[in-house]
Amino acid sequence: MQVKRITPVLFVPEIEPCVAFWSERLGFEKTVEVPEGDRLGFVILRKGDVEIMYQSFTSAEKDAPVIAKEINQGRTFLYVDVEGLDDVIAAMKGVNVVVPPRTTFYGAKEIGVNDPAGHVIMFAETGAQG
Repeated sequence: MQVKRITPVLFVPEIEPCVAFWSERLGFEKTVEVPEGDRLGFVILRKGDVEIMYQSFTSAEKDAPVIAKEINQGRTFLYVDVEGLDDVIAAMKGVNVVVPPRTTFYGAKEIGVNDPAGHVIMFAETGAQG
């Protein structure tokens, strides 16, 4: 068996603010969208070989009612390895910072923010100076 890709699916009350977060701040493109009434129910965002998916709680409850309770119980923490963390920090102006810029004991320069749904996104540049 060969694992080809792992793509996170983040569950949220509404997708549209998350699309704006990834596309306007980080240059991701919406490659797939599935409507749910007058809103989005599901979306795939992509930049290069990197993907992230969002699905609304309403859509997930209809799609997988057996696990809806688990879906509604928590937030996700993503660790995103980047090049050029200073550019990411600049793009996060006005976003809720939950871990201020720091350099870790293992040499990563990091910043942690909340996406519009409250998920923690930790951006890190490994081997960064300073």
